[in-house]
Amino acid sequence: MYDLITIGRCGVDVYPLQTGVGLADVETFGKFLGGSPTNVAVAAARHGLRPAVITGVGADPFGDYVRRAIRGFGVDDAFVHTIEGPPTPVTFCEIFPPDHFPIYFYRGEHPPDLQLSPSMLDLEAIAATGLFWFSLTGLSQEPSAAAHAAALAVRSSGWTVFDLDYRAALWESPEAAHEAARRALPRANVAVGNLEEVEVAVGVRDPEAAAQALLDAGVRVAIVKMGPEGVFARTSEESALVEPMEVKVVNGIGAGDAFGGAICLGLLRGWPLERTLRFANAAGAFVAARLACADAMPTTAEVDDLLNGARFGATSRCPGRPTMGGSPTSAPPAPRRSPRPLPAGSGAACPARVSGC
Repeated sequence: MYDLITIGRCGVDVYPLQTGVGLADVETFGKFLGGSPTNVAVAAARHGLRPAVITGVGADPFGDYVRRAIRGFGVDDAFVHTIEGPPTPVTFCEIFPPDHFPIYFYRGEHPPDLQLSPSMLDLEAIAATGLFWFSLTGLSQEPSAAAHAAALAVRSSGWTVFDLDYRAALWESPEAAHEAARRALPRANVAVGNLEEVEVAVGVRDPEAAAQALLDAGVRVAIVKMGPEGVFARTSEESALVEPMEVKVVNGIGAGDAFGGAICLGLLRGWPLERTLRFANAAGAFVAARLACADAMPTTAEVDDLLNGARFGATSRCPGRPTMGGSPTSAPPAPRRSPRPLPAGSGAACPARVSGC
């Protein structure tokens, strides 16, 4: 039924409608759908894919809003579970363009999306989907970690993407996050993360070394978002480097989720590695130039339009979250080798079987 299924965080993003102002002084806010895996599903839907999201919401008005918003964006909410007790999470941020967007999570000790259990999963749907997307945050507590393990155990074909989405406030320590990432990597065939996230996952910050360490851990495609240097990816057969794009940043928080949805499109369509990275980079840049996350996700045509008129430079803070300035070039760099289609999705490397910026 689905091109892709994501699992993990959801909630309500409450963003200031004033920029350059701390939360203590903000007077007006906007309410938006939030949660990285949920936003990735929305981004994929905007590209014409058929996504569903597995998550949990509270039995409260914000939970009703999240369900309605998910459906409104063209994402199936059949696997959105209402959990009695804890409220639907709310996230605030401050907006200081071009590169400072502090996030404040109000998730409580055990939010609904971390109360997903194996019994709540449709394992047949998870096994059958062309792409399954999960994030590190979902491994931070039980029973969510067990639900993720059950889902990954049935994946024997297609793409399984591990978003190394590391949020320090949601873990007891970086070491705990590292151990969870180490166990999960062999069950994925794609890993996506920024420099901090890959360092937490494999203990290496250098992009090329980190990408190789991710391949050594069992994935087939390693994607590293490199800050002002753009985005780098490696498979066993090739590597590619794409520079950041120059846009006037409004809010960079949703850029990584737009990047993720575009990566899903490239993987499912069998695009070459370099084309997939370039398209994803542009999708992130599109959202970085707007206030919201889910509401701002671009269509394929909008990304193509941006690419057709793009300027490239090396001034971005993260791929898809560029800043103004720098020296544009006439064309982005060529990949390290001739581009070829990404390898077809396969089963996990283990027998049983990454915003954002």
